[in-house]
Amino acid sequence: MDRKNRDRAAAEKRVGEFRTKEAFRRGKATKERLAAEKASTASTRSSKLRAAQRYEDEANKAARDVGTWSTKVSKLSKEISDLSAKLAKAEVAERAAAEKARQREQQQTERRAAVAQQKIENRLSTTEGQVRTVLRELRAPKPEKLRVLLLGAASDGSLRIGREQERIRAIVQRATHRDLVVLDVHPAATAETLLDALPRFRPHVVHFSGHSGKDLLEFEQDVDDFHESAIVSAGAFARAIAAVDEKPLLVVLNSCHSAAQTVGLVETVPFAIGMANSIGDVDAITYAARFYAAIAEGQSVQGAHLLGRAAVEMNGLPDHEVPTLTFAPDVDPSATRLVTPPPASEIS
Repeated sequence: MDRKNRDRAAAEKRVGEFRTKEAFRRGKATKERLAAEKASTASTRSSKLRAAQRYEDEANKAARDVGTWSTKVSKLSKEISDLSAKLAKAEVAERAAAEKARQREQQQTERRAAVAQQKIENRLSTTEGQVRTVLRELRAPKPEKLRVLLLGAASDGSLRIGREQERIRAIVQRATHRDLVVLDVHPAATAETLLDALPRFRPHVVHFSGHSGKDLLEFEQDVDDFHESAIVSAGAFARAIAAVDEKPLLVVLNSCHSAAQTVGLVETVPFAIGMANSIGDVDAITYAARFYAAIAEGQSVQGAHLLGRAAVEMNGLPDHEVPTLTFAPDVDPSATRLVTPPPASEIS
């Protein structure tokens, strides 16, 4: 459109130039004819008439150029008019399409907002007592002792598994409700160790310490010397957890890059804790010890998790944000306690 307008302006300028040229040449021709009429000699008269004819021819050519460029101006004006009409039509169509898209997006947003609001209202209508009822149906350990299965695996000797398990054992023994927690400790756990313990010990908590990745865990083999680890896929581990009738309430993967596995685990268990990145050995030990100390003091799952992270940070260690808590949508980690103190009347 801009180019067409520039071309039309240039053509209109040429029309003006040729019209000026035509008028000038016709004026000169008239002047020469008048001079011929007044000439005193035949030769002068003839010269003036020839000059007049030359100017007249030049004026006629300029007139033809005016016609040519005027035609171009008309053509360009029509093209500009057509383009303007098309542009206006396209703009109308574009505005209509944009408005239709806006209305569609608004409708989708309103529908999403309505669904989200309904979910919020449903959750708000669930009382704390109802949450506890759900957890009881999930085998919440209210009257029974909390059973914690501690699995350690470092077949190459690169991790201080024994130190972590001893720290957990010692700190739980100092807790107010130590009599309500039972630990089943395996410092060199194999896959068979897990499969045997799940139906036998019926743990409320399965804790794994060792090496892992986003989609695997490294257990030990039944070998006395240092050896290559036994790789267990994240899917196989989750299916083993899901296989037993009395499923755990919490799985803790105190191993590097294991947070990716917790999303699949909470399809079976209410809570899962994993590490979002690599974590130092001392950081992992510090987090685990403080976490179980808080659990044994009757803190909620979320409270214990946050205290564990705080312990790592307060000890000047760098990985306090690595431990990650994941939970199912129908449970509240801030209202769930794995150790429930007995009523005051039962305390001697």
